[in-house]
Amino acid sequence: MEKRVIQGTSCTISSHYCKCFEKLSSEDKELLDASSVVIKYNKREIICKQGSFVSHVMYVERGLAKVFINDGINSLVLKIIPSGNLLGLSSLSEDQNTYQYSAMAYVESEIKLIDINVFRQLVGRNVEFAKEVINILSANSLQIYGRFFCLTHKQAYGRMADILLCLSKRVFKQEEFDLPLSRKDLAELSGISPETVIRMLKKFSDDGLIHMDGKSIKVLDYDRLIRISEFG
Repeated sequence: MEKRVIQGTSCTISSHYCKCFEKLSSEDKELLDASSVVIKYNKREIICKQGSFVSHVMYVERGLAKVFINDGINSLVLKIIPSGNLLGLSSLSEDQNTYQYSAMAYVESEIKLIDINVFRQLVGRNVEFAKEVINILSANSLQIYGRFFCLTHKQAYGRMADILLCLSKRVFKQEEFDLPLSRKDLAELSGISPETVIRMLKKFSDDGLIHMDGKSIKVLDYDRLIRISEFG
């Protein structure tokens, strides 16, 4: 029986580049800019906290953020948000007045905080802007479904291949990059132990899939990594 996989949705890293601001008129852009502020966050600084009152929609202008949920004991990483993406859209409804997840800066980042009421106003009066926001919400939902599929159906090697492919193709968009995440971060993303992460990366290196030099990683064999991602 042919093994079926979800294609293009199991990546941990957001792939939907935000285009909604392109749909705003000059007047709307002026309103948005007047209601926004750009804040610099240090590595591992909390951007928003699960359960706190919603005040802003957040746009990642530069950097990398982790989105996760926490029950006080355990945490689950939902996705990684690179630059060009929005945070906080799940709390856009006026019936939802608290953030449903936390977000933390993986690296030094610049985040634009947009007043939630102004953002809601723009959604209500600009149809094209609202359509783009709906597209982002839809893409986010599909990605989360794929994320759960990956964690519950893929073995450890498949999960690790997913992460390496996503970093290469969606964040850095090149075959060689400096890994901004620690081995512990990778373990958290893939749902395995840091020791297993180290062992798998060495295995990938020994098998000629990647080359590692400190924090630098170069993908040598995309085809084999993709096969491991799909069937691992």
